[in-house]
Amino acid sequence: MSISKAMKKAEDDKDVEAMMSFYHEDFEFVSHKFGSSLTKPEFKAMCIKMFAHASFDRLMHRVIYENDEILVVHFVMRFPDGTRESVMAVNMLENGQVIRQETGATPMK
Repeated sequence: MSISKAMKKAEDDKDVEAMMSFYHEDFEFVSHKFGSSLTKPEFKAMCIKMFAHASFDRLMHRVIYENDEILVVHFVMRFPDGTRESVMAVNMLENGQVIRQETGATPMK
């Protein structure tokens, strides 16, 4: 199974521990929307909070490109406050794990 399919399954199952297994110990999450970055423990805490809300959902998910070095995905997220965003995520891979993820998000009506 490709890393993108395995990651999506863990996200669909809202299985944070399974999700974190795909991220390198030195993982960095970079949000261009907020101009901030998170470490793996901070990213895990964010995922736990998001998954705790029943109204948090990915409405659409598609893989743009994937190989052993990079995974590029596009998805639409719905947040607990009812807002939606179109998100592009570029995942840099190292030894089969995500070492760095950069995201850009655009609010949707």
